[in-house]
Amino acid sequence: MIYNMVHNEQDAWDLAQDGFLKAWKSIGRFRGQSAFYTWLYRIMMNVTIDSLRRRQVGGETEFDDTIALRNIDPNSLTTPKTGLLPHEKVAGDEIRARIDAAIDRLTPEHRAVILMREMEGLDYQEIADALDCSIGTVMSRLFYARKKMQTMLRDVYENL
Repeated sequence: MIYNMVHNEQDAWDLAQDGFLKAWKSIGRFRGQSAFYTWLYRIMMNVTIDSLRRRQVGGETEFDDTIALRNIDPNSLTTPKTGLLPHEKVAGDEIRARIDAAIDRLTPEHRAVILMREMEGLDYQEIADALDCSIGTVMSRLFYARKKMQTMLRDVYENL
């Protein structure tokens, strides 16, 4: 989840460590009203969102041009692949890169709900518990995140 939010392995490890440290320091406040997983997930999500907000305030951009480079398979030149034709794979990779870039342009709150719902398959209640908000808030954030994505990717889905 953290890596999907920040797209940087080292930052993800640092944030995970910060989150676990925060959880360890506050374990005495865990009341058992929710599952331990949900409690820990909420801490990790909050640490990540706080980090992204600090990065935005600092003036850093949400775009990372190196994201597409991570999709390169180092074995692709030596290992024959079955499946998609080269032009189909390139088109799919380009679309995936555009989707990733659009997700990165979302606010941390919108990015979190999109990733939790679409990538991790969490239901609305699990997302609400993890973010410590109402289901209505989750639904609203998902609606607006999808609307923004639809606007940013209009040319992609109109040409499919």
